[in-house]
Amino acid sequence: MDKINILEKLALFDDHWSPRVIGELNGQHVRLAKFSGEFVWHSHTDADELFLVINGWFEMQFRDRVVRVDEGELIIVPRDVEHCPRADDEVHVLLFEPAETVNTGSTRSDRTVGELETI
Repeated sequence: MDKINILEKLALFDDHWSPRVIGELNGQHVRLAKFSGEFVWHSHTDADELFLVINGWFEMQFRDRVVRVDEGELIIVPRDVEHCPRADDEVHVLLFEPAETVNTGSTRSDRTVGELETI
């Protein structure tokens, strides 16, 4: 039951689109990621996803609209909704999702992370 310093954890890695696990509860992961550029279009058939912006901002692209998510804001993407995060500059994001959730959902690409590192 130790506290977690999000800024210290963010300082431990530099790569983009490769989430790290910083905690677990009730079968859910608390993950940190750094975004830069455009990710891949994907959806998650069995999981909702929460994205909380710690630093910076990004756009969550949907097929019918784009939502800008600023520092201190969050967006919840419901299961089965196709989406694609995009960031002009580096942004730091906390994600909350089921532990078995693959970062690219049912889409496989060079950005798919098979096994997440816990930091």
